[in-house]
Amino acid sequence: MSARDLLIEIGTEELPPKALAGLSSAFEDSVCKQLKAKSLQFDACQRFATPRRLALLLTNLQESQADQENTRFGPAVKAAFDSNGNPTPAAEGFARSCGVSVEELQRAEKDGVEKLSYTLLQKGVTTKELVPDIVIHALAQLPIPKRMRWGSSRTEFVRPVHWSVLLFGEEVIEATILDVESSNKTFGHRFHSEGQLTLTKAQDYETLLETQGKVIPCFDKRKELIREQVLAEASQANATAVIEDDLLNEVTALVEFPVALTGDFDAEYLEVPQEALVLAMKSHQKCFNLVDGDQRLVPKFITISNLESKDPAQVIEGNERVIRPRLADARFFFETDKQSPLASRYEQLGNLVFQDKLGTVKDKCDRVSRIAKALASQTNGNPDYCERAAELSKCDLLTNMVGEFADLQGLMGYYYALNDGEAKEVAQAIDEQYQPRFAGDAVPDSLTGALLAISDKLDSIVGLFGIGQPPTGSKDPFALRRAAIGVLRIMIEKQLALDLASCIDIALENFSGNDFEADTAAKVFEFMLDRFRAWYLDEGISAEEFQSVFELKPTSPLDFHQRIQAVHHFNSLPEAAALAAANKRVSNILSKETASGDATIDQALLTDTAESDLFALLGTKEAEVEPLFAAGKYTEGLQALSVMKDPVDQFFDKVLVMADDDRVRHNRLALLSRLQTLFLHTADISQLHKS
Repeated sequence: MSARDLLIEIGTEELPPKALAGLSSAFEDSVCKQLKAKSLQFDACQRFATPRRLALLLTNLQESQADQENTRFGPAVKAAFDSNGNPTPAAEGFARSCGVSVEELQRAEKDGVEKLSYTLLQKGVTTKELVPDIVIHALAQLPIPKRMRWGSSRTEFVRPVHWSVLLFGEEVIEATILDVESSNKTFGHRFHSEGQLTLTKAQDYETLLETQGKVIPCFDKRKELIREQVLAEASQANATAVIEDDLLNEVTALVEFPVALTGDFDAEYLEVPQEALVLAMKSHQKCFNLVDGDQRLVPKFITISNLESKDPAQVIEGNERVIRPRLADARFFFETDKQSPLASRYEQLGNLVFQDKLGTVKDKCDRVSRIAKALASQTNGNPDYCERAAELSKCDLLTNMVGEFADLQGLMGYYYALNDGEAKEVAQAIDEQYQPRFAGDAVPDSLTGALLAISDKLDSIVGLFGIGQPPTGSKDPFALRRAAIGVLRIMIEKQLALDLASCIDIALENFSGNDFEADTAAKVFEFMLDRFRAWYLDEGISAEEFQSVFELKPTSPLDFHQRIQAVHHFNSLPEAAALAAANKRVSNILSKETASGDATIDQALLTDTAESDLFALLGTKEAEVEPLFAAGKYTEGLQALSVMKDPVDQFFDKVLVMADDDRVRHNRLALLSRLQTLFLHTADISQLHKS
């Protein structure tokens, strides 16, 4: 079947830079899915995206759908004709529904019965007929949070549309896309290109724009070009450019023809915390900052221009002139904030509402302080440091700097606390209270920071669960899932042997005046343990391994983690499958019978060699592994129990557990109960058995 390349381009006014990549991807996804749904095959799809256009190039797209034969079946031949061979009403009705006479019907076998049939050839629709509706539908489905109208038209899109291209090989597909007639005319760079550019064939699109239009239409190609230019500029400045993906993507979405230029700013601004300067350059001017070999900020920046100036010095000077006030603002905020001690803002936190039913931010700080002090007494933490850090933890929310740059909360508290002469660990804890901020972020380095972060997150989780506002479905406005994972990670990675249930109770005590749901503690505990599931699955732990530990619900996250690691190791041993199956069998037997885990075993009733051997081995292994389990050495304990495979297999092969003699039966059930209890010191390994 013949095929041609298809070019789709929608030309607009400048698209929102942070949304450009997502819009481009969604456009491609929708068009490709629709083409495949209509059985139109193509070799590849390349997407293009610049501030002024969304485009797709589909290579070797079929010119039309394939013709299809559609066979309809009617009544059985026996029921279609009477004894005289005349068509019955059933046959005549089927013929009418097919639009033919009875004589034109065929006969075919279906399900072993000969039936009347009619085969209709359905002609495939041409691609030219299908493409306009596909494009219109794809544009309508783009993830645009807020659409706009322009002129007198009622048409809506993310930005006003000025041109559209639908070019199938060398042929224009005539259509009206968002009130604009399609053509083979595109436009180049807003300043470097004049007038329309005529496309003779779809495959020429990228080359034409690059050579005549001064536009790099491919988003990824433009992105890598910017990266190369920034690195080259940094090298000339004997510095290292800090290139973050979010900023690089945003800058790529702002330009069609990137040119990197290096500017300077006064070194005196370096007295301001460099994070504030970097944020000012990134958020306001979309500039890349430079650092020296010691990762210290240097007084230079790299900006990406959208044109190739004949006098780049003027462009650089213009950027320097614009960035200077931003840095001056940051310096002013910093110097002004330092004039008042951080602690002086504490009482003012009573004017900030944390949550309507949970009080003010000051109330939260008071609760967090009590939680952190209690946790400090259970670890080697410093209660005074924890109390002070909690008291100051949110004070920087009322500073000018954080008011301008919300991302600096915590960090500015650190700088202001140091300026006020607070203990370094207290200052560090103020910065670390929000860690881990995202998946893969580090946990707090200091113990005070770890305890403050746990306390702050637990207060939010317990409080919001208490008033009946837990996460629901995909909605989690207070990021409680992330907070729960943060608490668990900190306890594990900082090796804090804290009891989670106890920590929840401590947090709950601070809400004694609130009318909370009675089962709040249980719900929070279940919620937090369940957060482990997704985390461990991402870490390569199987669902069965997780469930084997989850069944026991250990209350210490650190202990939970150690058990998980032990089970994961045990499950890799060759004996694991057989022992898991045996434990499953034991569990099933004991669930139907009454046998106490501490039931006395009468050796005199152990008449079979296999049960005597298992009894003797149980005594030996109990003495060996129980001290290991008590010390949290679960991996070593399960490793030692792996040698029980053969004796357990022998027992089930040779011994009839459900003996007729009641005493013998109960004796053997007690033996199995002790076997089960021994493994349950770590996990319910019967969960590892995949039946």
